[in-house]
Parts: sequence; C-alpha cells; structure tokens
Amino acid sequence: MNNTIKETNFNFKGQTAFYRGKVRDVYSIGSDYLVMVASDRISAFDVVLPKPIPFKGQVLNQIASKFLSATADILPNWVASVPDPNVTIGKKCEPFKVEMVIRGYVSGHLWRTYRDGGRVLCGVELPEGLKENDKLPTPIITPSTKADVGHDEDISRADIIARGIVSEEDYSQLEKFAHALYQRGTEIAAERGLILVDTKYEFGKKDGQIYLIDEIHTPDSSRYFYAEGYAERQEKGEPQKQLSKEFVRQWLIENGFQGKEGQKVPEMTEEIVKSISERYIELYEHITGEKFHYPEEGHVLDRVEKNVAKALEELN
Repeated sequence: MNNTIKETNFNFKGQTAFYRGKVRDVYSIGSDYLVMVASDRISAFDVVLPKPIPFKGQVLNQIASKFLSATADILPNWVASVPDPNVTIGKKCEPFKVEMVIRGYVSGHLWRTYRDGGRVLCGVELPEGLKENDKLPTPIITPSTKADVGHDEDISRADIIARGIVSEEDYSQLEKFAHALYQRGTEIAAERGLILVDTKYEFGKKDGQIYLIDEIHTPDSSRYFYAEGYAERQEKGEPQKQLSKEFVRQWLIENGFQGKEGQKVPEMTEEIVKSISERYIELYEHITGEKFHYPEEGHVLDRVEKNVAKALEELN
C-alpha cells in the first residue's frame, strides 16, 4: 500500500520547466512536449488530502487514455505517447483558461445551488420543480475559470467573452466540442450500464488548432450513476448508486470538512484509503469493461522514470 506516487522530482533530458498541480506533476520538455505524471494524490473541495490513494493515478491515466483515443475523430487531442500506466506524454498547447463543465443531471454543485434557491447557474436558467439527480431536458454547459491557485469559480458564457478570456469564435467551437464529447461519453457509458451524469473538458490551442487536453471521463473529472435502478430510485426519492469522487466529498462533509477556513481534514484511516482505492478500481473496470491490471513489482518511481526516459528518446 505504500508504493504510491505522492510526488515526483525527476530531471528528464531536455526538461525546461516543472509544475505541480493538485493531482498531476507536469514536466515541460523543450517547447514541444509535456510529460504528465498522474500521481496518487487526491483532492476534494480544491484541497489535496494528506494521504495518497494506491493505484488512483494509474486508473485516471488509463481511463483518460482510452477515452482520448475513443474521441479522436471528434477533435485532435494532445497525446503523443502513453509510456507508463501513470504517464501521458503529449503536445504542449496553450490552454484556454476555462473548464467546460457539462451537466446532464441535477447533481453535485448544480443540485446544491438549486436546493439553496438558485435558479441560474453560469448564466443558464433552470426550470422549477426539479429534484436531485433528475435528468435535465438537455445537457447544459456551466463553465468555470481555471484558477492557477485557489478555487475555480463559476462564470457565464457572456462574462468569458466580455472579459476576453476566450474569443466568441473559439468559445462557440468549445461548446460544440463539449456537447459532442459528452454525447460520445454518454453512449460509451450506456454500453457499460452506466449514466455519465456530468463531466468537464479542458482544451488548448497549438498552431491555430484546438486540441482536447488533460484527462476526460475519469472519476476525478466526471460523475457516473448505475443505469440499472436509476428510474426506480428517482421515483422513490432514494439516493442514486454512483461511481465518482462524490463519495469522498460526502465522507468529508459528514466529518465536518468542506475546504472552508478553520476546518480540518478528518483522519484518513487505512480502511478509508483502501476503500477509496477499491472504488477507483471498480470504476475503471465498469467504464472500460476491462480487468484492472496491477502494475509489476518494483518501486513505482523507478519504473516511471525509466519508461519516460525511453519514450522521450524515441520521440526526439
């Protein structure tokens, strides 16, 4: 359980910069490539929790790799190579400073806003009479700013364009891509007996071309319900059975933590860490339809460093 990636401190050939995000360690190689290492860190309410989750990084990286490949006909993506279960190497793009959050159901942040009386989210008007986890008439896009530090913030389409964060032409294109990607993700999830409830996409630009970047359709960026029994649970007003990171948020909320000042992260016992790891592996197997393969023996950081070095040599 201790052979996890909490952080990395590699020095690759041609490395020009390093950035540590909430979950990923990102290495710039020259002006062309990024090496993105999916660590086993876990964040909730924009706070990185104190203990890493075994195999979480592998789950995220391999699900993202599968879905990026399955959506490459919709738009090009940044991936150049996936040399290791925890690593993607890709083209360096200039990221758009917004996350395109798309929602098909009244869940999570949307439900909390609605429950508290909000009827507009990110400039999108919501009808009366909705219950938690109801399906929306059509999927809606509720973008958020991509904060370098601190919390991402809800923002409307009008504000994004008015503030010059994204041009109107590019933003219209991002909306079309987000809807097409969500539709594809919904179809793939349905084949696996799942409902893709909501998700987020990130995009970048290189040489005038828009690329899909980062991860897609993972439990960190998405929420899934089990399709079987969904209608009955809604009818009875029961909670939906879901596969997402929401169960981590719920555990934190129940233990008095929502990332607010003065609040303390509850103790992450071995049992909690193990149960989170098992939920991530469960989602991997459900959404991909494949058995999760545990990595070979040996220290994970040595393996990652060796595989990335070899891949960079081949790319250059």
